[in-house]
Amino acid sequence: MSQIDYQMMPWYKKIPYRIYIGIKEIVLGCIAFFISIPKGVCKLFKAIGGGVVSYYKAFRYGDIRTKLSFIIMGASNALRGPIIKGILFLIGEVAFVIYMARVGVSQILALRHLGLVEQGWIFDEEQGIDILAKGDNSMLILLYGVFALFIVVGFVLLYISNIRAAITAQEIEASGKKLPSFIQDVKDYFDGKFYKTLLTMPIIGVLMFTIIPLVYMILIAFTNYDNAHQPPGKLFTWIGIENFKTMLVSNGLISGTFWPILGWTLVWAVFATGLNYFLGILLALLINKKEIKYKPFWRTIFITSMAIPQFVSLLVMKNMLNADGPINVLLKNWGLIERSLPFLTNGNWARVVVIIVNLWIGIPYTMLITSGILMNIPDYLYESAKIDGASPVRMFRHITFPYVLFVTTPYLITQFIGNINNFNVIYFLTGGGPSTLEYYQAGKTDLLVTWLYKLTVNSKDYCYASTIGILVFVLSAIFSLIAFRRSSAYKNEEVFQ
Repeated sequence: MSQIDYQMMPWYKKIPYRIYIGIKEIVLGCIAFFISIPKGVCKLFKAIGGGVVSYYKAFRYGDIRTKLSFIIMGASNALRGPIIKGILFLIGEVAFVIYMARVGVSQILALRHLGLVEQGWIFDEEQGIDILAKGDNSMLILLYGVFALFIVVGFVLLYISNIRAAITAQEIEASGKKLPSFIQDVKDYFDGKFYKTLLTMPIIGVLMFTIIPLVYMILIAFTNYDNAHQPPGKLFTWIGIENFKTMLVSNGLISGTFWPILGWTLVWAVFATGLNYFLGILLALLINKKEIKYKPFWRTIFITSMAIPQFVSLLVMKNMLNADGPINVLLKNWGLIERSLPFLTNGNWARVVVIIVNLWIGIPYTMLITSGILMNIPDYLYESAKIDGASPVRMFRHITFPYVLFVTTPYLITQFIGNINNFNVIYFLTGGGPSTLEYYQAGKTDLLVTWLYKLTVNSKDYCYASTIGILVFVLSAIFSLIAFRRSSAYKNEEVFQ
C-alpha cells in the first residue's frame, strides 16, 4: 500500500492496518534475528580461524625468542630488554599452571557430573553411633567450575597478549628502534592508554559480580536444581533442555502457569506503558497551554508523587484498598455498598487495580519528560498548520505526537521492558495475589519476574526460576532490538521528518 492510499483511509481502518503492519514487522524481525544467529556464529569462527592463522605465521617466521614466547610466556620481552614485563607474563603463566594442577583441572572435570557422593548418615563402629558423612555439593561444584572456566578464558587472553607483545617487540627491534621500558609502558597507561586504566577495575567488578553469577544462573536452567534436589543432602545434575520443555510445551501445571502469566505480563506491560505514556503527554499538553497559569506549581504537585519512595506509596494504597481499608469503610458509611469491594481479593479486580495505581506513579514521570520536549517543538509548524486550517486534534496527530514519539522512542522501549520486569508494583501492592490452585506457586497478578522470585524464595525451584529468567531476557532482547531498529529515532537519528 502506498503512502497516499494509507492517508486516504478512514481512521477506523488505519488502526487495524497499523496493528497488522506492527505484527508483521515483529514476525519478520524475529525471523531475521534467528537467521542472523548462524551468520554471526560463522563470523565468529572465521575470526578465530583468522587469528589462529596469523599466530601460526608469527610462529613460523618469528625468530627464536618469539617462538620461545609461545612456550614460555614473556620470553621475547625478557630477552630483548623490558625484563619486568616479561617476568610478569611468566608469573601469570606459572600461577595458572599451579592453579590448574592443584584445583583447576579437577573443578572443570567435576562439571561433568556435578557431584557423586551425597551427604548422609552412616554408622560409626568405633563410636557406636550414627554420624553425618560429608558429601559433594553440586552448587559449589558448579560455581567453582564456572570460576575455573573463566580463569582459563582469562589465561587465554593473557597468552594472546603475550604473543602480540612478542611480535611487537620483534618488529620494533627489526626496525632499529629501542624497545620501551617498563616505566615507559606504565606512563603510557596513565597517558595515551589512560582509558584502559580507568576501565580495568569496573570491568573486573562487572565480571566478578555480574557476568560470572549470570553464567552460573543460566547453567542452572539446564539442571534439575529444584526443591527435591537440595545439595549436599540430594545432588542435582544436568538434564539438558527438559526445564524448557516443561515450561513451554508440556501439559503440566508449570506450563499451565507459565503461559497465562506470560499473557498477563504482556497485557500489564502494554497498559502500564501505553496509559502512562499517553496520559503523561496529555497532562503535559494541558499544563503547557498558554491559558494555564502557575505552571511550575502544577508541575510540582504532580512531581510530588515521584518524590515519595515508590514502595511507600504502594503500601499505603494496599492498606487503603483492603477489605477493611478506608475506601471500603467510607463507601459503606455513605451507603453506596453493603459488602467490601474485592479490590485485591478478586483476580480481575486486582489486575485492574494494579494498572490504575501504577498511573499514579508513572504519569508524572512521563509528564516531566515530555514537558521539555513540547517546549522545543518549533512554533512555525503549528503556525503553518493553523494557516492550512488544521484542527487541534489534527495538529496533535501530525505534529505533536510524532515529534514526541520520535524523541522518546528509546524511553518508551525502556519503559516497556521495565514494566515486563516491574517487581515493585505487583509485589508491594498485591504480593502476586489473589492466590489460586490453577497456578504453581503463583497468583492471579503475578508477573514472570514475581513468579521467578517466589520459585526462588518460597519453593526453591531454582532451575525453573533460571529458565524463566532466560525466557524473559530473550523476549526483552528481541523486542528491544526489533522495536528500536525499526523506529524513526534509529533510522533518522537526529533528523525529525
